[in-house]
Amino acid sequence: ELGSLSNLTYLSLAENDLSSTIPTELGNLNLLGTLDLSRNQLTGPIPIEFGNLSSLGSLQLWSNQLTGAIPDQIGSIITLQELNLGQNLLSGSIPASLGNLINLRRIGLNENQLTGTIPPELGDMAMLTDLNLYSNQLTGLIPPELGNLVNLEIMDIFTNQLSGTLPVELALCTQLKHLEVADNLFTGTLPLAYQSLVNL
Repeated sequence: ELGSLSNLTYLSLAENDLSSTIPTELGNLNLLGTLDLSRNQLTGPIPIEFGNLSSLGSLQLWSNQLTGAIPDQIGSIITLQELNLGQNLLSGSIPASLGNLINLRRIGLNENQLTGTIPPELGDMAMLTDLNLYSNQLTGLIPPELGNLVNLEIMDIFTNQLSGTLPVELALCTQLKHLEVADNLFTGTLPLAYQSLVNL
């Protein structure tokens, strides 16, 4: 019945013992600005209907037992400023469509079972300050396009299976204060250009 509350702008059910799946009807709440279902025992997939939440600024689903892939439809919520899907059992690859979230400030996909490479499209999220992808099973290179994240302050991508050399382009992220890439498979040398990251 929550899906019929068409005037709802804020919904928080965090820190309960809620179980079962997330009702797809929540995707009907077109005026919703904040949806917080974090720290429960919710299972099953993230509803693709969430892509209809055209006013959503904050989506907090972290610390549940959600499974399946991150829906491509999340990338259509261009109003999003905070997206936290961490501490779940999500699998599959990170959708390239998340690069459409040009207003996003913080993204947390950490502590899941995500595989595949980091999409270069994430470099299009020009407002991003926090990027948390740690404790997954991501492979391949760090895309040089992440150097476009000129507002980035925190990048945590430790404990994955990333490889290759560290891209010199990260030196363009001059606002970086915290960079953690430990527990991966990187080779080569530390780029001298990282000396310009004076805020680290």
